Amino acid sequence: MNAAPTPTDDVWLVIPLFNEGEVIGDVVRDARSTFRHVVVVDDGSADDGAEQAARAGAAVVRHPVNLGQGAALQTGFEYALGRPGMQWVVTFDADGQHQVSDVLEMLEQARAQDLQVVFGSRFLDDRTTPGWAKKVVLRLAVGYTNMTTGTKLTDAHNGLRVLRRDVVERLDITQNRMAHASEIVAQIGAMHVRYGESPVHILYTDYARSKGQSLWNSVNILVELILR
Repeated sequence: MNAAPTPTDDVWLVIPLFNEGEVIGDVVRDARSTFRHVVVVDDGSADDGAEQAARAGAAVVRHPVNLGQGAALQTGFEYALGRPGMQWVVTFDADGQHQVSDVLEMLEQARAQDLQVVFGSRFLDDRTTPGWAKKVVLRLAVGYTNMTTGTKLTDAHNGLRVLRRDVVERLDITQNRMAHASEIVAQIGAMHVRYGESPVHILYTDYARSKGQSLWNSVNILVELILR
């Protein structure tokens, strides 16, 4: 028997995965309680994350070697574009920092305001509490990105995004490491599409902090921006 249709049947969550076997099953199960369609792109993980994601109900695509988050997103985009009825793609992290409730609000904003892209922002309300050093680095990075891409964002390096199909069709990510986030913003800026921002709550969990993601990812973003 086919499942009853839901308002999110035209949405695909794309989740890049690299060695997050400890949490990816819970992330997928939580996402699929609202979104039927989830694709996890296993980017050469050495753990059992791909198996955990599949067991939780996600479609899984695998890279035989680690190519970087940008490449994983591009693979996920191509997969979602091949699915019947897909109209929206959501980029969603594998480590449990993103909230399904935020995705629903972003989709509602996109549809109500006829936006082609909605970026999640940690800095539009006070729910997210990054450390001061991380906040400074992210502010520097977003300032540089706005200056070089012609966009006006408060948080250009948040992995939570809602993208309409016509935008996904035109994206071509070539920066495979952390700089892919700036490349996405630059390409969207060059498209002159209708975009907006929505406040989101990023959970800096003990798990994420234990993997060194609290500050070093932000430093890597800034370094790659400068090098690029």
